[in-house]
Amino acid sequence: MKFTKMQGCGNDYVYVDGSREKVSDKAEMAIRVSDRHFGIGSDGLIFINPSEIADFEMEMYNADGSRGRMCGNGIRCVAKYVYDHKLTDKNPLTVESFGSVKTLWLTVNNGLVERVRVNMGEPILEAEKIPVNTGESGRVIGKKLSADGREYQMTCVSMGNPHAVVYVDDVSAVEIEKTGPCFEKNEVFPESVNTEFVQIVDRNRLKMRVWERGSGETLACGTGACATVVASVLNGLVDRKVKVELLGGELEIEWNEEDNCVYMTGPAVEVFSGEI
Repeated sequence: MKFTKMQGCGNDYVYVDGSREKVSDKAEMAIRVSDRHFGIGSDGLIFINPSEIADFEMEMYNADGSRGRMCGNGIRCVAKYVYDHKLTDKNPLTVESFGSVKTLWLTVNNGLVERVRVNMGEPILEAEKIPVNTGESGRVIGKKLSADGREYQMTCVSMGNPHAVVYVDDVSAVEIEKTGPCFEKNEVFPESVNTEFVQIVDRNRLKMRVWERGSGETLACGTGACATVVASVLNGLVDRKVKVELLGGELEIEWNEEDNCVYMTGPAVEVFSGEI
């Protein structure tokens, strides 16, 4: 199987051209290639397939083999792959993920994509649609939740996948390997959850660490950065254009007031190609 390793802010995936490579058990393959000691090493596996409703389809699997609905860093790298490998010359282009279509604008330099802006769509804020079971309907803003022996106030947002955003004084002090799983598998999240631990720098800058369901801590999470900015606006902590500092780099997030859509801009990098 031929593959290309790519990363966006350190959030790395193995990319495979699904129109050329046929894999019978994609979940098992995701587990195999994601292993950082015995495989290629990645946060998951992404197949780039033909689509009937967009220019391409992104079929994403987490490192544990579970299917992912959306990946903000991953979809930017899909755009870079198809443009750089001359599968398309469209700009902007559209990519389908789990039936949802996103539009992507490419910043090209010397024929290669360097940065990508993505319309990530409107945030989902209703508890039952995220989903999160708090015993109440409507929005989940500043809801108390106990995890790892302490109480947090969480705000929940879906960007095509569920996120719980909590605020801390210092993200570097979070024992995320202990606390992350307490959120991920908490009974209030029927489909488990991605958790963002967020430090407010000022009204235009945040620091964030993320525990992704199915993958553990990753260096970045695009949908998580989007959910974090939405949650922070809802809590009155930031303006609508924010730079989010992640362990692997920086993303620019805008929650546009006119169309209610969240726009994410960030890098996309090809690391290497090979055959396994």
